[in-house]
Amino acid sequence: MTDRPNLRVDGDRLWATLMETARFGATEKGGVRRLTLSPEDGAVRDWFRAACEAAGMRVSVDTLGNMFALRPGRDMAKPPLGFGSHLDTQPTGGKFDGILGTLAALEVVRTLNEAGIETEVPLCVCNWTNEEGSRFVPALMGSLAHVGDFTVEDILSRTDAAGITAGAALEAIGYRGAMPVGTQAFGGFVELHIEQGPLLEAEGTTIGVVERGQGIVWYDGRITGFESHAGSTPMHLRRDALAALSELVLAVEGLAVEHGPDAVGTVGEAAIATPSRNVIPGAIAFSAEFRSPDATILETLERGLAAKIAEIAARRRVEIALDPVWRKAPTAFDPGVVAAVRGAAQALGLSHRPIVSGAAHDAFSLAAIVPAAMIFVPCKDGVSHNELESAEKSDCAAGADVLLHTVLALAGGRAP
Repeated sequence: MTDRPNLRVDGDRLWATLMETARFGATEKGGVRRLTLSPEDGAVRDWFRAACEAAGMRVSVDTLGNMFALRPGRDMAKPPLGFGSHLDTQPTGGKFDGILGTLAALEVVRTLNEAGIETEVPLCVCNWTNEEGSRFVPALMGSLAHVGDFTVEDILSRTDAAGITAGAALEAIGYRGAMPVGTQAFGGFVELHIEQGPLLEAEGTTIGVVERGQGIVWYDGRITGFESHAGSTPMHLRRDALAALSELVLAVEGLAVEHGPDAVGTVGEAAIATPSRNVIPGAIAFSAEFRSPDATILETLERGLAAKIAEIAARRRVEIALDPVWRKAPTAFDPGVVAAVRGAAQALGLSHRPIVSGAAHDAFSLAAIVPAAMIFVPCKDGVSHNELESAEKSDCAAGADVLLHTVLALAGGRAP
């Protein structure tokens, strides 16, 4: 905590910005569809840039569209403390996922400006490109490239379902910046986010002090069987790709249950190549993933799935190809930054608990190169990646207050 223990953000103003930005890509059901690098994403980026500049920050944009809004500190020779999140959403997303952390960071700067507080090190509010991974793969695209996990050329060449490259999409909305990727330095990073899970709400706890995050492996798969007539092909002669996928889905589920509670597995996409009511499916493309905070469990899940696939393919006389397209090791956040988050929650008198993040976030990427941690606040029924996603105004403000005092603890703040 700082020497300004009574300092708080303007919760009403934070909420107003959340509701204002929700109009960019608003859906009839009250959610948000703001796919990365879409016109809606471009519009909210324009809003964000203008708001940051109005708060006295200088905004830079790198080649992948990552946005960095810099607030000067007393010692400009020191790398800034980064904080923020993302502005893009899932196809049927909500008003809080990602953007709460970005707008809370903006609100922290506004609060510091009004209080006349200067930090020792500069502050950098971030909007990372394509955190969601719903239009382009991989997720965390901008932050992973920033830390060197992907090359800029690779990312710019990635295509969406319509064949549009990430480079073309950036050009279309005017956010392919001149700043080389990875050149924005940081001394640390903090990210506020809704939990996207049910624990905090169920326990009546306001703040999740995120100590670590799950490792993730994503796969693209394809099953090749043989198309034949649904009415005249006997059951024992079929090479049904969909039936094989059904077994594979249950295998993913079974492995995750077997190694729970520290494991989850999902098949989230499946598409029959040439679907027809009276044709046995001959080819199917699908996605699969496993997540676990334990690297050993993650490796066991992968080996288990490989064995299941071999058995299913042999018995059903189909070919199953499974290609890993993204892998992220479990993340352990920096103890010092975690302690700063915990200390801020304690000093503010907010209920809090240690927690593991089940979802991936940009802070996971940054943790590979600088001290980093996260702050969680509850979301209703733990629902996210859904138009019904909701959070309480008071919880959003409380999370922003913890972010404010964590930033002051890490960046050093006093009235000039």
